[in-house]
Amino acid sequence: MTELKYLNDTMGEENSNWKFAQCFGDKGDSDDITEADIITTVEFNQTGDLLASGDKGGRVVLFERNDSKKGCEYKFYTEFQSHEAEFDYLKSLEIEEKINKIKWCERQNSAHFLLTTNDKTIKLWKVFEKSLRLVSENSVSPSLPSAGQIYIPKASHHDTTVTAVPRRTFANAHAYHINSISTNSDGETYLSADDLRINLWNLDISDQSFNIVDVKPANMEELTEVITAAEFHPYHCNMFMYSSSKGSIKLTDMRESALCDQRAKVFEEPENPATRSFFSEIISSISDVKFSQDGRYILSRDYLGLKIWDINMDSKPVQTIQIHDILRNRLCDLYENDCIFDKFECNFSADGNSVLSGSYSNTFHIFDREGKTNTSLQADKSAFRAKRLGITKNKMTSGSTGGFSSNNARASDNMDFNKKILHTSWHPRENTIAVAATNNLFIFTE
Repeated sequence: MTELKYLNDTMGEENSNWKFAQCFGDKGDSDDITEADIITTVEFNQTGDLLASGDKGGRVVLFERNDSKKGCEYKFYTEFQSHEAEFDYLKSLEIEEKINKIKWCERQNSAHFLLTTNDKTIKLWKVFEKSLRLVSENSVSPSLPSAGQIYIPKASHHDTTVTAVPRRTFANAHAYHINSISTNSDGETYLSADDLRINLWNLDISDQSFNIVDVKPANMEELTEVITAAEFHPYHCNMFMYSSSKGSIKLTDMRESALCDQRAKVFEEPENPATRSFFSEIISSISDVKFSQDGRYILSRDYLGLKIWDINMDSKPVQTIQIHDILRNRLCDLYENDCIFDKFECNFSADGNSVLSGSYSNTFHIFDREGKTNTSLQADKSAFRAKRLGITKNKMTSGSTGGFSSNNARASDNMDFNKKILHTSWHPRENTIAVAATNNLFIFTE
């Protein structure tokens, strides 16, 4: 995997402090990209010293913090094949090797542990450094008589390699495609979610899980919504949330009941009847939800933008930030080319004062939590080769919607819908972000 660096490229607005730092990926033209090389998830670990990416080919690539460099810079650590393509003969269904999600486990010793999942199977991987030693036989024991010299083999350090081994495989628990995994703050359990169910696992037990949410109706013709994402609370090990295709978020407490889909706190904004259309239900579907690090706020992403909720106030979001409002008049075209079903991820900054999410034309946006400023950056290697980086920092229009002012909005006609930023991750301690753009992994830092 090749790497580009332009640490000082800040073409654009002078008042933007964000800089492109690194790009990992092939230098070939976009026409040479294979389907297997497309990055499908990125995730920093709890310290930010390691960064993981997964792709459609089932591979996981890890990067580690480069301590010899100033600033937040990374270098290649290791790569391993996590999943292989399978075939379900009972259902005559091919199971892709594509990595849907990666989640790091809390570090307990010198090794690192992480969970990876495709559509059906979750794996726990152990990644550790192993010392390679060479044995030499020219060492004579000085304590033995010279008449009968005995040569004692001596092992000396030769090299250190990074090894990844699968510790456990959690399989056969999901009838539908897994869309989320989330590790718990207790360090012992994690959840996995598909379209209709959420299961609770113990990291040490691979052959048993507990079903904690089940929204499957007795008659599938009565199905009205599906689960789209789920995440544990960062501090309270008994609380988690999950989002639905109807635009609602449910915050539940496992102490109240064994099955958590009935008694829950619901965060949902009523739809405006004046703007209702054929596409309303599609664009209101939540593609991603995240807790802030302090656990006080919830960030959700739907097709048009972001919403920030206070967990103590479920009546309305404290902030709504529009990203794709200028695409409202193109929803029919976006439905025809399937872009309306794109699932954009979202992230809180380490201090919770900023939020991040992607868009088209390989651009992504960083907003302050109040929705007053928008920093738009482009993750495009062709721009870096020309040593140009498009960065604009716009003031948002006043009001709770936080929409773009008309003179600052990127014209929808100029958007490249084949280039999209779906997968992002924010460093847990610094203002550094990782962005996946097709087969390239970009790192930006402030």
